This record gives sequence, structure tokens and C-alpha cells, in this order.
Amino acid sequence: MDPTQRRLVMRLKKIRAQRGLSREQLADKAGVSRQYLSRLEIGRRDPSLSTLVKPAKALKVKVAELVG
Repeated sequence: MDPTQRRLVMRLKKIRAQRGLSREQLADKAGVSRQYLSRLEIGRRDPSLSTLVKPAKALKVKVAELVG
């Protein structure tokens, strides 16, 4: 996993936890499958920018906060 992807994984997990959401809840709010979100959080998916918009909106953060 490259450093950018590692940051994404860590920030996605951290922000989701801060919001008190389970993976299932975030997946539902973001309109993605639970399996897909799980793969994102363990670094097995390299998402496109358009895909990152969905969890970012559900978490009420900018995409830059997830990857920056």
C-alpha cells in the first residue's frame, strides 16, 4: 500500500469512528456496498475521485480531508 492510500485508510477509519458510524451505516449513507467500503478501509481498493466523493459527503468532509 502506498503512503497516499495508507493516509486515506487511516483518515477514513478515524473520521468514521469520530462520527460514531459503523461500516454498514457509512456504506448505507454513502450509497456504496458494505464490501466496497470494507475494502477501502483495509486498503484493498484504490478508489477513483468520484467514488471518494460518496463517503466524504456522508461524513460531511471534503475529499481533500480524506486524502490530504
